Amino acid sequence: MTTLVAGSYEKFIWGFQLKNQTLKPLFSFPSHLAPIKSVAVSGPVAVSGASDDAVKIYDLSSCSEVGSLTDHNGAVTSLSFFNPSPSLSFPRNLFSASDDGTVCIYDADPFVHLKTITAHRRGGISDLAVHPSGKLALTVGRDACLAMLNLVRGRRSFCCRLDREASIVRFDREGVRFFMSSEVKMSVHESEDARLVCEFENPKRVLCLAPGENGLLFAGGEDHNVTAWDTVAGKVAYRIEDAHLARVKGLVALGSRSNGNSAELPYLLASASSDGVIRVWDVRMVGKEKPSPLAEVNTKSRLTCLAGSSSKSSRKPLVGNSISSREQDVDS
Repeated sequence: MTTLVAGSYEKFIWGFQLKNQTLKPLFSFPSHLAPIKSVAVSGPVAVSGASDDAVKIYDLSSCSEVGSLTDHNGAVTSLSFFNPSPSLSFPRNLFSASDDGTVCIYDADPFVHLKTITAHRRGGISDLAVHPSGKLALTVGRDACLAMLNLVRGRRSFCCRLDREASIVRFDREGVRFFMSSEVKMSVHESEDARLVCEFENPKRVLCLAPGENGLLFAGGEDHNVTAWDTVAGKVAYRIEDAHLARVKGLVALGSRSNGNSAELPYLLASASSDGVIRVWDVRMVGKEKPSPLAEVNTKSRLTCLAGSSSKSSRKPLVGNSISSREQDVDS
């Protein structure tokens, strides 16, 4: 099952299932008291974070909200699940980053708060990226710094100042490299020592990134296009011109080995724009002719973020005790 979840400025959460080249609505309701800033999906569970300082949890099997996490004192700007294996039906951990400069670590089954790490002391966190190993994470903040977090010990390893403030950070599929974006600039770095490999420049500001397979990095932003950058060759691989009529606010590369069933999926890329439109593309068609979306839906809201996952696994609905306020120490 391929699921897409989007958040909006109007405080609504939207859920869709891609089936027979159609985006079938699963749910939509006002879940927060302020605009939604981030969403994440893994298997049967989704989460959203907003300017009301809360994280909301959703059970996709019952299409319902099942609880809240309120451990931050600022807007929740980034969310990320960690699942050690695509064969597992449920993620192991949830990580949330906030304008208060902290990252919260949760056990995801059930949802138990394990640790809060102060990543940035002089500014809020703009974005969070968790390494595929689940052992470390990177954050970029409004203090123009890059921080590395040791997720095993539950503490910050180091923090360094950047030449310019970055708004997005992502690891590639294997965790060998990571990407950062700052306004129109994108940089590629080795994960081992943060060495700069190459840089790209978009015509207009980049608002979202999505790592793909074979060294591709998808970027969308104020130019209304979706561009696939070849980070190995250091050039544009292909571009979907005018993918949307408004700013591209979210991208999800769905057809990948990390989803565990790439052989059954076309090479899917989902995009969302600020005018409320979500589109799914088969990128194999790009370059042959002007591509048309494989599927499309209009939420008629100002979308701010997009997340998605593809899974063959099923799981019984989450129960009420899936959320707990019990705190544990991760230093073991």
